[in-house]
Amino acid sequence: MTKPFTIGITGGSGSGKTFFIKNLESRFTDSELCLISQDHYYHPREMQQHDERGIKNFDLPESIDHRQFQLDIQTLKRGEVLRKKEYTFNNPNVTPKILEFKPAPVIIVEGLFVQYFPDLEQELDLKIFIEAKDHVKLSRRIKRDNEERGYDLEDVLYRYENHVMPVYETLIKPLKHRADIVIPNNSNFNRALDFLAPAIRAKIAG
Repeated sequence: MTKPFTIGITGGSGSGKTFFIKNLESRFTDSELCLISQDHYYHPREMQQHDERGIKNFDLPESIDHRQFQLDIQTLKRGEVLRKKEYTFNNPNVTPKILEFKPAPVIIVEGLFVQYFPDLEQELDLKIFIEAKDHVKLSRRIKRDNEERGYDLEDVLYRYENHVMPVYETLIKPLKHRADIVIPNNSNFNRALDFLAPAIRAKIAG
């Protein structure tokens, strides 16, 4: 089996990584592209660190089981199917599913810390950083955390100010200068997709 081409996609919370990737995925079949996300590698809630108010902070590097993340990426690279339980942040409205990831010529690795951890970064052949203005990211975060994680507005705003932004400014934003491609996503990313999709298809064609 030819070694898969592995693309890491990172950026601040609310930068639009998930929406960008969904649009990118839509241009390929499941046999051509596999997506694996950091979102499924959070440590259990009881292992998450608390801030001074006793609120769990899911936006720290320590919240992620990055070693298992790397091992599972390597599993896909070896051409093996990977099965993993969905992480739902204990949202009572969501029933966890067993997710199946199938090896493909192109693997997309997505998440806040895919460039932060050296052992994850070394798995990447191409590094893409998605960026957006702070007010755009906050708006997207409010919508996502309410719909997917069941957080109310006050909770979202508190986490954004005290968890999300400090980590972004100190740990995530500096990684932009190590990325191969930086994509602004304040309104749309159509031009970036029009450039990236043919390049990926060329990799698949060999």
